[in-house]
Amino acid sequence: MKILIVLTSHDELGNTGRKTGFWLEELAAPYYRFTDAGAEVVLASPKGGRPPLDPKSNEPNFQTEETHRFEADPEAMAALEHTARLDSVSADDFDTVFYPGGHGPLWDLAEDPVSVRLIETVLRSGKPLALVCHAPGALRHATNPDGTPLVRGRQVTGFTNGEEADAGLTDVVPFLVEDELKRLGADYSKVGNWQPYVRTDGLLITGQSPASSGPAADALLALLAEVGTGRG
Repeated sequence: MKILIVLTSHDELGNTGRKTGFWLEELAAPYYRFTDAGAEVVLASPKGGRPPLDPKSNEPNFQTEETHRFEADPEAMAALEHTARLDSVSADDFDTVFYPGGHGPLWDLAEDPVSVRLIETVLRSGKPLALVCHAPGALRHATNPDGTPLVRGRQVTGFTNGEEADAGLTDVVPFLVEDELKRLGADYSKVGNWQPYVRTDGLLITGQSPASSGPAADALLALLAEVGTGRG
């Protein structure tokens, strides 16, 4: 079983002068769900190399057992230091793909044609795909073979308007994940702010919040077991 994790390369939080990037818990929790299950995990990002960590995600209030484990794990940190360039990897080489969030993806992965093609290719190949928190925003330009929005009519979730308001970034982000998914015709739903919530629609898995990243990874492993892990 071989799993690709796609991280953002974007580190500027709009025009605030503050830094952003990927959310550590949303990488660490799935990473260990996958490696503990015996999977080979490859990290990639649009620019390759070390992707930017959202500094807020490493504040004490947001640290978890998994984030501490990740930062103390030489193999994990080496993988993070040397992520592959996203345009150098092929969906054919992986059984599934997982997108962690953080605000960074709203600026780069949501607009990156390489990422869009990867998402479309994975699903059209009959392989599962999972995205959590802000990462479902990366679905905004993905389409079905007939050109309709990929998420139209699909049951999805993602970072809520209320959570963005709690973060104080409603007027900073390029778009609101909840509003964008609804605009595209998705069957969007949510639970209380910051609570774990995962939706599975066919091969597409989405999670609402950072707390959803571990459960979304569990759902992805279960779906992989159901559909098989044959690459081709």
